[in-house]
Amino acid sequence: MKRFYKDVAVAAEAGGFRVTLDGRGIRTVAGKPQIVPTRALADALAAEWAAQGEEIDAASFLLRDMADYALDVVAPERAQAITELLPYGETDTLCYRAEPDEALGRRQHAVWEPLLVTAEERHGVRFVRVAGVMHRPQPEPTLARVREVLESLDAFALAALRNTAGLAASLMLGLAALEPGADIDALWDAANLEEDWQAELWGKDAEALERRERRHAAFAAAAHFAALAR
Repeated sequence: MKRFYKDVAVAAEAGGFRVTLDGRGIRTVAGKPQIVPTRALADALAAEWAAQGEEIDAASFLLRDMADYALDVVAPERAQAITELLPYGETDTLCYRAEPDEALGRRQHAVWEPLLVTAEERHGVRFVRVAGVMHRPQPEPTLARVREVLESLDAFALAALRNTAGLAASLMLGLAALEPGADIDALWDAANLEEDWQAELWGKDAEALERRERRHAAFAAAAHFAALAR
């Protein structure tokens, strides 16, 4: 698509801030006014529009897409959005490890256990650790508390969490990425521990590394989106 605007700005509106193109306010995919809660997020959304050249690159609008998802999908259907996130806690990657006497199991314990313990303390939950890949259900009180944690988040945080948890295959890592001051690179490395382990054993694959970097960028963008929306 050809660029159809010259000026990009941000305007204050009731309920927040909105990007304008040549004075006209942006709307979401569903046609709603794209009003976001903070000036910082609106400025970042405006930067995406301002960075476009003569041709608009739809794939470059990472923040816009999350804002649209928050407003079009999460806000009107919070309960459904939360229900879709819960499985990432029920089968959280941090809970499923190799046997503790195996080298991989020892590395998983060294990297994942501190992260999981921190998450348990932060959110007041207790997860079952599993040796192997066979599913074991988490305790009902744990799942109930996880739901309470998700219910405490606003639509923009839930939209970001959909990406961080999905990319990490871990609700606890996804939530940790939304914390102020989170070490995003360390969290991403933890999420990719098993993939990196295989690469150490069998060698690195250029295509896999490129895919990892793209997913890393998306993970970081989602965490950045949550920070801007706070």
